[in-house]
Amino acid sequence: MASLCSMAQELSQKAEGSGVVVGIERRVWVLYFRVSWPGSTIPWPPGPRQVYKSPIPLPQELTNLTHLLYWPPTPGDGGDFLASTSPQTSTYHLRGPAKDSHVLGGYLEAVLVARDHRGRPKTHGGDLFRARLLSPELKAGVPGNVQDVENGTYLLSFPLLWAGRAQVQVRLIHSSEAVAVLRRIWKNKGATVDFRGYFRGMEGPEETVICNVDPHSTRAHGPTCQYRDVVSGELWFCAQPPTLPCNSLVGHSSGSYLKVTTPHEEALLARMVTDKLLPQGISAILISLATEENISLALPPRPPCRPGLPAPKPSGFYHQDTWHSLSCSGQSFSTADSILGCLAGRIVHMMGDSTLRQWWEYLRDTAPSLKPVDLHVMHQTGPLMAVDTTRGIVLHWQAHSWPLRSFRTPVASLHSIAKELGGLAGGPHTVVVLGLGAHFTTFPPSIFARRLAGIRAAVMALLAREPGTLVVIKLANTGYKSVYGSDWFTLQVNRLLQAAFSGLHVAFVDAWEMTSSLDLPDNIHPRKLIVRNEVDLLLSFICPA
Repeated sequence: MASLCSMAQELSQKAEGSGVVVGIERRVWVLYFRVSWPGSTIPWPPGPRQVYKSPIPLPQELTNLTHLLYWPPTPGDGGDFLASTSPQTSTYHLRGPAKDSHVLGGYLEAVLVARDHRGRPKTHGGDLFRARLLSPELKAGVPGNVQDVENGTYLLSFPLLWAGRAQVQVRLIHSSEAVAVLRRIWKNKGATVDFRGYFRGMEGPEETVICNVDPHSTRAHGPTCQYRDVVSGELWFCAQPPTLPCNSLVGHSSGSYLKVTTPHEEALLARMVTDKLLPQGISAILISLATEENISLALPPRPPCRPGLPAPKPSGFYHQDTWHSLSCSGQSFSTADSILGCLAGRIVHMMGDSTLRQWWEYLRDTAPSLKPVDLHVMHQTGPLMAVDTTRGIVLHWQAHSWPLRSFRTPVASLHSIAKELGGLAGGPHTVVVLGLGAHFTTFPPSIFARRLAGIRAAVMALLAREPGTLVVIKLANTGYKSVYGSDWFTLQVNRLLQAAFSGLHVAFVDAWEMTSSLDLPDNIHPRKLIVRNEVDLLLSFICPA
């Protein structure tokens, strides 16, 4: 069954051209939906309302997007391909003298010099490099810190967290010139994909129109239908159907990829390298024990996993295919009994995208006594539920609302997270897991920031009425490599996620580092090995003892 995050690629068509002028009536009829799970739609009586113009108020943590999303600028227009960063000529070397061995618990430091295709050192920063320290025989890996000095050099730092051999690996994900194109698209384009809205009346044929996050992206030549969530203020627009009213919207699906690059940028990006390995610049190192004690891992004393803990960098590392968190003492839940024992008496609400659905599916498959409830759901957006009545476990997943890239699905199945959180009583037996980001890389950062503002307010209200509620935020993971969903976009999305929930009593699962620390191919839907470790960390927050 195809995943939510990949639906747009499977359904995509060639863009239908550009040049849209959209007219908006001063007053429109707005339809509100109250979603009654599992699938009924009860319309609130629509009434004439002024078109919503002002943005959703942003919390202080998200107001200065320029500072929050800062990235070193790229001078020039990038017209000379040979002047762009090359993985073949860029080099890295140890910052200090080579050693026969390195001490467990220390650091390995290196200097990376970015060079262009002519072999000339770059004089500015802005490249997206990814560095990690790997030990395939030990099934170990840890992300390295990459500090952009903004003069063409980068400082690399790797914590030495296991004893044995290790090898530095550096990849150029995007040159600074490619990032400059991505940044222009992300900030200046209203949307890089569109959607389809399906309208149905009591009689006659169905009518299909283009929908999107703003009226200009609907390509409407006349009025638009506006849908506003009264709880969060989230907005959605569809071109008004030829004959049907706005309140006859019944279905939603992905649409087309839009043309977002100029011919010059297309030619440049076609030659740019993406996700390429740099030639090895440092020989394999040997990490030796610091003392005579037979301890092979450098794990500091860590508290039990609980919300509100500081986030170290890196957040953890792999050893023998097991993720070791550096912020708290995570545990392994390798058997069905251990999973069920942890979840006993709890209701777990998972809300987000298909990378979070992977967690639901893993728990369902690993603990067979969690029986899926037949909700007669015939579409990818759920909702899905599994229960263990003997142990009092309810495991629930549902997709977030617009903008959701998916096969056709009922509008009633698009759930506003802010509204859903407002309907939860909460308490010590309630777990809320939010997984957002993957579907927001095709829109300007302000769209995601406003969505997060509403969700943050709902989380604060939930924790205020029931402080014992556990809220877990899953960061977005690696996997995308195009102008519609690059890893560079994902990095910015994660900055917004971390800023939005900073200062709140919530827990984080750093899926970005957990999906980029091993020498495995990036995939928006990572392998079971990674999903297992992500779920183990979630369960460690639910059952810290």
